[in-house]
Amino acid sequence: MDITKIDVQIQLVPGFAKPEFNIIGLADRAVKESAERIRNAMAALNLSMPSQRLTVNLAPADIEKTGSHFDLPILCGILCAMGILPENELSKYIIIGEIGLDGAIVRTGGVLPASVWANNNGLGIICPGAQGGEARWAGHTNILAPNHVLDLINHFQGTQILPVPSMIEIKNKNEKVGDLAEVHGQESAKRALEIAAAGGHAMLMIGPPGSGKTMLASRLPTIMPEMTAGEILETSIIYSIAGKLNDKSLMTNRPFRSVHHTASPVALAGGGSDAKPGEISLAHNGVLFLDELPEFNRATLEILRQPMESGKIVISRAKRNAVYPAHFQLIAAMNPCPCGHLGNAALSCSRAPRCAEAYQNKISGPLLDRIDLHVDVDAVNPWEMKNNSETPVESSAQIRERVVRARNKQIERQGYVNALLDGADMDKYVVLDDELVEFLNMAASNMGLSARGYNRIKRIARTIADLRGDDKIIMADITEALSYRPINRGKYGVKK
Repeated sequence: MDITKIDVQIQLVPGFAKPEFNIIGLADRAVKESAERIRNAMAALNLSMPSQRLTVNLAPADIEKTGSHFDLPILCGILCAMGILPENELSKYIIIGEIGLDGAIVRTGGVLPASVWANNNGLGIICPGAQGGEARWAGHTNILAPNHVLDLINHFQGTQILPVPSMIEIKNKNEKVGDLAEVHGQESAKRALEIAAAGGHAMLMIGPPGSGKTMLASRLPTIMPEMTAGEILETSIIYSIAGKLNDKSLMTNRPFRSVHHTASPVALAGGGSDAKPGEISLAHNGVLFLDELPEFNRATLEILRQPMESGKIVISRAKRNAVYPAHFQLIAAMNPCPCGHLGNAALSCSRAPRCAEAYQNKISGPLLDRIDLHVDVDAVNPWEMKNNSETPVESSAQIRERVVRARNKQIERQGYVNALLDGADMDKYVVLDDELVEFLNMAASNMGLSARGYNRIKRIARTIADLRGDDKIIMADITEALSYRPINRGKYGVKK
C-alpha cells in the first residue's frame, strides 16, 4: 500500500477588506467543508479567525484530496500562522484527524498506516485521542493523541502534558463461529476443506440447497492457523483505511467476508472517489466467500482473476491509483441448476437438465480453472442428522492441529503456502518420480487439463503429502488431487 505525504501550506495575505478562506490543491467537497468546521471550532475556543485572506494549499496539487482527516492539520497550520502553535515543533509530526464543531478531535480512517509511515520516516504522529492505542501499535512512542484542540494547544504551551497512549491489546475476539463437529455427514467435503485450509487453496462446492455448503464455508476460519503479528498488522492497516477498525482491538481473527451476489464491481474490488479497499482486500489473510456463484454479474466475477494470481488488487481511477494486498482464500458455493435439484427426479424442474448447462456457463472457464478444489456436496441423508456415539466426529480443534503442522512444513520449506508455488519453486519443492509423472501426464491428457490446471494438481498433491507429514509425494496423493478437478462434464452433467 502506497502512502503519500501531503503538505499543508498556509498563507495569510493582509490588506483585503473582506476575510476569505480558500482551500486549494484538488480538494473534494469533504475537504472544502473543513473551512466551516474549523470556523466553528475556533469560535468554540474563543479564538477569532484571521482578518486577512487565508489560503490553504494541499501539496502536491495534482493529487486529489478526499476525506475529513485534513481538518486537524489545516487547523494546526492556521494556529501556527497565528503564532499560537510552534511551527518548528509541529513539523516533526504527521497530523491526521477530523474536527467537531466544538473543537473535539474525532475518529478518522487511516491512523494505523499513517503511524507506520511516520515511524518508518522518523516522525511522530498527532491523531485523535480515541485512536492513540491504534497508532501506538505501529511501534513507536512519539504520539500525541488529544481529545480536543485545546489539549493540543495546552501541550505545546507547556500547561498540560499529553500522556503516551496505551497500546491496544492483541487478543482474540470471542466470536461464535461454530465448529466442524456440528456438520453432520459431508466427510468428503470436510476433507477438501481441510486440504484447502492447509495449503491456502481456493475451493468451489456444488450441491443442492440445504446440503451444508454455507455451513461448511463459515467454519473454515476455525481450522485455519492463527494470524501472525505481521498478518495482524497488514490486515488491521486495511481495515483502518476502510474506517472499519475497532478502537478496542486490532484484526486478530482471520477475516471472513461473505459477499452477496448483488455486489457491484466497486464493492468487490474497491474504489470510488476515495479509492477505498473493497471486499477482496478486506478478505486479505482470510476468506472471501461467494455464495450462489452463478448469480453474480459475470463482469464482477472476472475481477477475481488477477488478484487470485498476483495477491494484490490495482485500482485505477482518473485521478488516483491505489494498490492493496489481496492474499485471500476464495471459497465459493453454488447450486447445480436454478432450482437446485438437478438429478433428483422428485424435486427437479421440467427444464432439467437443459437449464443446468446455461446456469453454470455463467461462470467463465478461466475463473473455474483458477479454483483448485471442486467438490460435490450431496444432500444429507436424514439418518445422518443424528449423532452416532460409536462414530466420533472430529472437532475443528483436532483438524486445526493437522492444518497447522502442514502449514508449518510449508513455511519452513519455501516460506509461503503451497497455493502460491510457481516457477522454479514448483520444480524444486514438488518432485515426482517417473511413474507419477507418466500417470499425471496421462490423466491430464484424458481430463483435458490446462497447464494451469496441471500445476494446481501438483500443488494440491504437495499439500496432501504435507498433511500426511511426508516430504515425498506418492500415487495416492496424485489420485486424490485429481479427484478434486472437474472432468469435461461433472457429476451433474454440466460442461466445465
